[in-house]
This record gives sequence, C-alpha cells and structure tokens, in this order.
Amino acid sequence: MPGYRWATALAFATLLSLVAAAELDTDAIVTLTGAEIVADPGSLPERGYLSTGQPDRAVLETVAAAGFSAVIDLRGADEERGIDERAVVESLGMTYVALPIATPADATFENAAALVEMLAGIDGPVLLHCASGNRVGALFALSAKAGGASSEEALALGQAAGLTRWEEAIREQLGLE
Repeated sequence: MPGYRWATALAFATLLSLVAAAELDTDAIVTLTGAEIVADPGSLPERGYLSTGQPDRAVLETVAAAGFSAVIDLRGADEERGIDERAVVESLGMTYVALPIATPADATFENAAALVEMLAGIDGPVLLHCASGNRVGALFALSAKAGGASSEEALALGQAAGLTRWEEAIREQLGLE
C-alpha cells in the first residue's frame, strides 16, 4: 500500500498545481438573488462570475440580455429545477454546463479543479448556481485554497460566493476544524 499512498499524494499534488495554474479571478464574483438580478440588471458583472440560487426563466433571460456566455449548474441531476434549464439556456444563446455537486461529500478539491477548468474555457461572464449559492461558495473556497490562499481567505471567499449550510464540511477540508 505505500506505493498507492505515494501515487495518491502525487496525483493530489498535480491536481493542486493545475488549479493554481488556472486561478479564478476571485475579485470578479458577485452574489445576488434571482429577484435582485431581475430588478436591477445593471448590478450584473460585465465579466467574471455571478453566484445565485436556482434561476427561473426571467433570471436566465436577464443574464442572457446582459451578455452572459454560460450557465454552470451545480445541482444534482435528480433535483427539480422548475424549468427545462438546459433548453432555456441554450435557446437564449448561452452554453449550459452541468457539474453535479449533490452532497457535501461532492464538494472536493477535484470538483473545484473541474470547475476552474470549465471556467477557463468560457469567454465572458458566467452564471453559477445551485439551489441557493451554497455549493458555488464551497467550490470557490476550495479553489482559492488550492490556488494558494490561506484557509481563512479561502473561507471568506466561499462565504462571499454563497457558502452557508456546508460551511462546517468546507472548514474541515480547509483545515480550520
């Protein structure tokens, strides 16, 4: 088993270096509710990332009109969205990407790296969502830590991006427990 541990450690170190190389622009995240998005489209970022809860058609139409390029959905495949989100997003000319993060156990450094890779391939502002923004914040916290932020800085970024109910699990991963 020593070889397995060594290989696992090497794979994790490689993963962390990939995340660090493709850092998120952590200054470019805005967190708004769906009602705030529709009521004040001028508050939307012109670049970067928007974190929110489950969007409805009006929210998606608003972000599409504001020039957003993509929507990244972090909800699990079995979660009800109220609309055929992929169809609506694509009909509005945006790209739809699913990265299912169904439970706190899915909020991992590996999934954070997958999110960073997705974001690196998108030109223009991106709407990221789950049911409330909690999962968005969780992955942003892990991405920040992997990118070299202190655990406290990573947690603060996660909270700014919507981290709430999963904070205890993320604190553990950040070494704050």
